Amino acid sequence: MVDEKLLNSLMDRMKVNKSIFSAVLCVESRDGSFSWTGAAGEMEKDSKYFIASVTKLYVTAVILQLIEEGRLELRDKISKHLSEDICNGLHVLKGTDYSDQLTITHLLSNTSGIPDYFFHKQQGGRTVADDLMEGKDEAWPLDRTIGLIKELKPKFKPGARGKAAYSDSNYQLLGAIIEKVTGKRISEVFNQYIFTKLNLTNTYIYTDIHDDTPAPFYFKSKQLWLPNYMASVGVEGGIVSTAAEVMIFLKAFFNGQFFPVEKIEELKQWNMILPPPGLFQFGVGLENLWIPGIVSPGKPIKEVLGFWGQTGSFAFYNPRSDLYFTGTTNQINGKGHRLASSAMIKTIKSVL
Repeated sequence: MVDEKLLNSLMDRMKVNKSIFSAVLCVESRDGSFSWTGAAGEMEKDSKYFIASVTKLYVTAVILQLIEEGRLELRDKISKHLSEDICNGLHVLKGTDYSDQLTITHLLSNTSGIPDYFFHKQQGGRTVADDLMEGKDEAWPLDRTIGLIKELKPKFKPGARGKAAYSDSNYQLLGAIIEKVTGKRISEVFNQYIFTKLNLTNTYIYTDIHDDTPAPFYFKSKQLWLPNYMASVGVEGGIVSTAAEVMIFLKAFFNGQFFPVEKIEELKQWNMILPPPGLFQFGVGLENLWIPGIVSPGKPIKEVLGFWGQTGSFAFYNPRSDLYFTGTTNQINGKGHRLASSAMIKTIKSVL
C-alpha cells in the first residue's frame, strides 16, 4: 500500500516550488481500498479545473462506443463523414493531395501528418500558442482552424511508417465527425456517453465565457484566463472537472464500462512523440509515459497509460502497481509536467 507520508512529501515539493501556483493530486488503487487527494497553492482538493488535452481520452471513449454501436469504424475515411469544403485540400504535400486517404485512425493516432494549428510556426515564426500565452484571448473554432492548416505544410504522408506528430487539429476534425454521426453537439455527446452515464455532476464542457468557476492556469508566473479560446475548443481540451471525477472516468475507461476491456490492447500502436510536454508514446487515442529502465532497475514500471494535458493536467493508470493518478499542476511551461511525472513514478516505485 502507498505510504501517505510519501504523498504528503511529494505534494509539499509542489507547494514550495516557485513555478507551481496551484496543484492537485489524486491517487487511488483499482479496488478503491486506497484513496488519497492532496492540494497545493490556490487550489483545493475539490477545485474545478480545465483538464485540457486529457479531454482527448474522453474522445477516445466516445469513438470506441460509437464503433460498438456500428455507427463508424476506425478505417473510415474522414471524407465519408465530413463535407467537401472541409476535406478538399486538407493535406497537400509536395504537390500531391492526400486528403482522401485520411482515416479516423490517422486522426486518433496523430499519424495524419496534418499540422497542429496550435504550435505550428506561421510566416514570421509566430504560433497561435505564442499569442495565447501572451494573453491574446481569441476563439479557434473548426472553420478558422481549417483555414489555417490548409495554408501550412503537412508533416508527412498519412500513415507514414514510424511517423507521428501531435496535432490538436486532428481532434477538432474528430469532433466534427462525432457531431455528424450523432447529429448532436459535442457537449451533448459527452453528456450522453460519459458524464450522465457516470453521474459526473461537476464535469462539463466549457461553453459560457462568463463562467469563472475553473481555476485559472499559469504560463510561467503569468496567470492566464482565456475564456473565448477555451469555449471554442471543447473537443480538444475544453472539459472542466475535478480530480475526483476524472478519477471516476479514468477507472471506467480501463475497467470496461465504455467498451470491452480487451480493446485497450488494440490502442497500443505506439509511436514516439517529442516535446511538448515531454517524451512519451502515442497510440490510438492513448498515451504511454516513456520511462527508461534505469529509472527503476530490477522493478520495471512498464506501462503508465492515459493522457497529458498542456496545462499540466494528467490522468494515468499503471497496471503493474494497479494505481490510478489524476490531477493537475496548472502550469504550461513544462515544470509542472516534470513534477507530476516524478510524483507518479516515485509513488509506483514505492509499492513495487
